[in-house]
Amino acid sequence: MKRVLSGLFMLIAIDFTIGCSSSSPSSATTPTPSADVTITIQGNRGNQSFSPEPATMRVGQSVAWRNADSITHNATQDANRFATPNLAAGATSSPIAMNTAGTFTYHCTIHPGMIGTLVVQ
Repeated sequence: MKRVLSGLFMLIAIDFTIGCSSSSPSSATTPTPSADVTITIQGNRGNQSFSPEPATMRVGQSVAWRNADSITHNATQDANRFATPNLAAGATSSPIAMNTAGTFTYHCTIHPGMIGTLVVQ
């Protein structure tokens, strides 16, 4: 009997320790930094798929794409220098820093006819 009570006490102590543990994830979320320039994905409309078109920004600024369409899209630079993940309807990509001047053409890999241009000065 003494042994059973001792084992029961140990299980209660272990359960209490686990229940009071602070290793559970925090409910606080880290805010996503905002981009200097946001390009809106308007839909599968050829060279009018992204707005503004062309988009212009300065070296050192960041850019993000916001999907305003009802289906998934992405933005991938033609030479694969940058790419967003697939963005569900209403989603915005994380900002991408543009540290090199140039004219960068990009497209949606899901809908290759969707094309855009980003001018970094």
